[in-house]
Amino acid sequence: MSLTRRQFTAMGAAALATRFSPPLIAQATTDKPVGYAIIGIGRIADHFIDGIQHSPNSKVTALVSGHPDKAARYAEKYGVPKSSIYNYENMDSFRDNPDVDAVYVALPNSMHAEYTIRSAKAGKHVLCEKPMCINVREAHAMIDACKQANVKLMIAYRCHYEPTNLKAVSLIRSGAIGKVQSIQGAFGFDIGATEWRLNKKMAGGGPLMDVGIYCLNATRYLTGEEPSDLKAFASSDPNDPRFRQVEENLVWTTKFPSGILASCSTTYGSNMPGYFHVYGSKGWIEARPAFNYDGLRLLAEYMDASGKWVSLDEPNLVKDPYQFTAQATHFSNCVRHNQTPKTPGEEGLRDMEYMKKLYSTAGIEMLA
Repeated sequence: MSLTRRQFTAMGAAALATRFSPPLIAQATTDKPVGYAIIGIGRIADHFIDGIQHSPNSKVTALVSGHPDKAARYAEKYGVPKSSIYNYENMDSFRDNPDVDAVYVALPNSMHAEYTIRSAKAGKHVLCEKPMCINVREAHAMIDACKQANVKLMIAYRCHYEPTNLKAVSLIRSGAIGKVQSIQGAFGFDIGATEWRLNKKMAGGGPLMDVGIYCLNATRYLTGEEPSDLKAFASSDPNDPRFRQVEENLVWTTKFPSGILASCSTTYGSNMPGYFHVYGSKGWIEARPAFNYDGLRLLAEYMDASGKWVSLDEPNLVKDPYQFTAQATHFSNCVRHNQTPKTPGEEGLRDMEYMKKLYSTAGIEMLA
């Protein structure tokens, strides 16, 4: 059966609404859609903007970019008036634009804090990409600025709003695989030599900050616990000019209060499909891939209450950008109904604190 992207997206929204009801995704509403100013219109913003087109309560109403020609093209495509196109210098004036309720910060990591704080001071709610920022100090400043301005701050952890990951959590919480013993996870790719992510001042770090954070965050939501101990090791090829500023490889172990152990790895030196595997006393669960925009697959084997073995192989057929639709819809629902986002600034702060500890144990200094 051949399906259009709109049909795939509709399937995704239906799956989200039926399998994981609020607060995962808001149902259709008669409220005025929340208007978003997109700050930075690069690759990740394309996915988010596409996702908003299928959201029942979200709309792109403004653009912030340093490229006037590109912004004009996007404005024409998505029906944004020319008066709602801003650059990084005059962005603060959108405080007077009633069509902008919130912003989506899709800039390089080092710019997240500045533009989150400026947006908060302009009275706009903030949905910021992960990693939240480049150090713990900035994370605290972002949270404080949003609280002082009485606006909401959500960090864009897509997997918290995604059915495959959430079904894995549900099965673990139900006791299906028994007592969790250990978790394995990995995510990485072979990075291009011209990527801004290789500049430590812009990225804050290497693959841990970029894709390793998915594994770190997953071990936390899979266990429902916060790490009690972490230790990491890093390595880089001294002859590869890509890794003069950031690490090439990083592996780490985590111990949780209940005794669960996790081992994860991340790299910029090879293609490493993102996955997690959870071992329990009565079975196991695996998502492979676990963190991609689509194509996710959940596998499991466990013993049910009657003593019979259950084998699960469940592909997720919905396509990109449904994860971004779910994310935007959830945040818009929080804005309209004064609810706390499922992944608030404090969630991002905790990952920043853990990454600081991991870098420290690996002999790497996080930017001040």
